[in-house]
Amino acid sequence: MSDKPPPASDYIQDYMTARPVNPAKSALVIVDMQRASGHREGALGRRMRDQRSNLTDYRFDRIEQLVIPNILRLAPVLRAGGGEVVYITQGAERPDCADAAPHMRKFYAMTGNHLGSREHDILDELAPEPSDHIVNKRSIGAFASTGIDHLLRSLGCERLYLTGISTNMCVESTAREAADRGYAVTLVEDACATTHADLHDATIRNFQRLFGWVLSTEEILAELG
Repeated sequence: MSDKPPPASDYIQDYMTARPVNPAKSALVIVDMQRASGHREGALGRRMRDQRSNLTDYRFDRIEQLVIPNILRLAPVLRAGGGEVVYITQGAERPDCADAAPHMRKFYAMTGNHLGSREHDILDELAPEPSDHIVNKRSIGAFASTGIDHLLRSLGCERLYLTGISTNMCVESTAREAADRGYAVTLVEDACATTHADLHDATIRNFQRLFGWVLSTEEILAELG
């Protein structure tokens, strides 16, 4: 079984190379599904509610209705097929957030997102299994501030299915970094979310231009057999 590029609508897709699909050499990568910015009652959601803002309604609706349910469908299939489930968290490792990338410190401080805090926790609905892996990053892209590349290569992972938040930020940055390191990367379109629909759609459209593939959960379940 191999990838099929999207319907021909862009000349650049003619240059994408199909690569074999082997579930045992694949990983589901779950990005930043934490209370701080991934839960309606987390720090970001509370801040928006206090400001009487509906700005994050699209974000949290999509997380609740699509992202969480679809991750829960994919994770057992990867585990059963001999693949890996890798959680990426974001947040400072010091309570004062001094160890975070400068452009991320204020956000981490505002959301109380550091190791050991409730805001840093992975969502209860997506609690990792004992066999899963957790990597914490202090940057937008995971490869910039973690040993995830070493971990994935040690586990024999060649294909990555990216899910989580935010589509156009941490998911996209991590996916691009992975593609440039030789991984076959697929964005799971209906298992990613961000605050604005146009930002999600722009990432989905652009990522298919040589970086990797974009598929739905149903298509990936079929691909994995």
